[in-house]
Amino acid sequence: MSDKEQAVRKRYWKANLRIVAILLMIWFLVSFCCGILFVEELNTIKIAGFKLGFWFAQQGSIYVFVILIFVYVKLMNKLDKTYGYDE
Repeated sequence: MSDKEQAVRKRYWKANLRIVAILLMIWFLVSFCCGILFVEELNTIKIAGFKLGFWFAQQGSIYVFVILIFVYVKLMNKLDKTYGYDE
C-alpha cells in the first residue's frame, strides 16, 4: 500500500470517527440529558397530555436513535462516495 493510499485511509477513518462522535453526542444529549438530567425542567412542558421529560425518557430517545441511524447511513454513503469506497 502506498503512502498516498494510507493518507487517504487515515482521512477517511478520521472523518468516520468525527461523524460517529457527533451522532453519539446528540444521542447522549437527548437520552441522558433530556431524559435524566433536565427531566424536571422539561416536565413543565406537556405534549399530548404527557410531560416532555417523561416522553424523552420513554420514547423520545428511541425515536432520535432511529433517526440517527438513517442520518448515519446517509452521511456514510456520502463519505464513501467522496473517498471512492462506494459500490
